[in-house]
Amino acid sequence: MKLPPSGPLRPTLRLRLTAVYGALFFLAGLALLGVTYLLFNQQLDRTFEERFASSEPGRTKQVFLTRDGVTVYGEEAKEWLRQQEAGIQSAALTSLLTQGAVALVVVGGGAVGLGWVVAGRMLAPLRLVTDTARRIAAAPMAERGLHERIALNGPADEVKDLADTFDTMVERLDHSFDGQRRFVANASHELRTPLTLNRALVELAMHRRTAPTEVKELGESLLEINTRHERLINGLLLLARSEQDVADRSPVDLADVVTHVAAQSADEAADRKVALYEVTAPAPTTGDALLLERLVHNLVENGLRYNLDDGTGWVRIVSRTVSEHRVEVEVSNTGPSVAPYDVPLLFKPFHRHRPERTVTGTSAGLGLSIVRSVAVAHGGDVRARPREGGGLIVVASLPRARDY
Repeated sequence: MKLPPSGPLRPTLRLRLTAVYGALFFLAGLALLGVTYLLFNQQLDRTFEERFASSEPGRTKQVFLTRDGVTVYGEEAKEWLRQQEAGIQSAALTSLLTQGAVALVVVGGGAVGLGWVVAGRMLAPLRLVTDTARRIAAAPMAERGLHERIALNGPADEVKDLADTFDTMVERLDHSFDGQRRFVANASHELRTPLTLNRALVELAMHRRTAPTEVKELGESLLEINTRHERLINGLLLLARSEQDVADRSPVDLADVVTHVAAQSADEAADRKVALYEVTAPAPTTGDALLLERLVHNLVENGLRYNLDDGTGWVRIVSRTVSEHRVEVEVSNTGPSVAPYDVPLLFKPFHRHRPERTVTGTSAGLGLSIVRSVAVAHGGDVRARPREGGGLIVVASLPRARDY
């Protein structure tokens, strides 16, 4: 019997159906045994009466028998025969009830076992629906499992109607999420053009020889706002792209990615007075190299930006192979304390955790959302936990290369 993944033990539908089948069979068996007992007893009584019935009305048969060398006649012989008949009848009925009860228990046990098998076969389509729904619900991102279909083959009954309705619902949800991603990507592409034009016009106005100081200051503010919008749009584009499954995979060693990202982030770490450490070990995987680089870069960037500002902060990047099936990148950092119940919210787009984690001109609020999308698109996941003393420990787990 397949139990639910969690919660107290409870009777399943299969168990209840088996109990109903068994109870009905035992009731029917008891009724049949009782009817057989009554008919058999009645037949014995009728046979006994017919043995002593007279062939002529008002007269009885002359009965005699020899017992122990002595011939007995009349009523004495009849009485002795009645006693013998009563003993035979009692033994026959007792044997009937005993052996019938034993047969009922044996056959009933077999019927219960057969009922268990039949109930399992009948409920198999429902179990398939449940397992599919559970896989969709357990996906790290809800829309990740929407490509699953039940595709139940069988007679056109109520169970098949349920499975087909479920498939139709999931298909519509899948199309809805795909349309949403395409809209975000298309809208982001369309917004790039006016932002580029705005940047060109502002820079042209700022670099004129006759431009007053007020215009230059206003231009710098406008360029900063424009840069923020560009980062936001680029983040949306990357998020929409990373939410698609990666079809074209190539070998990538996360150790090389960590070394490259650490070198790129060294200047920012120095500007923020945050120490940057890297510990690399071979971590072979497969996927889109640019997306995996963005994953590590966003983790490091997040660790640098939300850190201590007194010169004692640090960020540590580690790549490693944890098993024959998984590799990991771990980024830990010092910083403000984060409550455990707030950690899952950090992976939501545009989430404002606290004032120190608000969206700024250098942050679009999509960093960890992109990390999660990239990891899921590569068949992995991301988990995070607060570090003792402040900061976070974020681990991105991906399949090892030889699993593909």
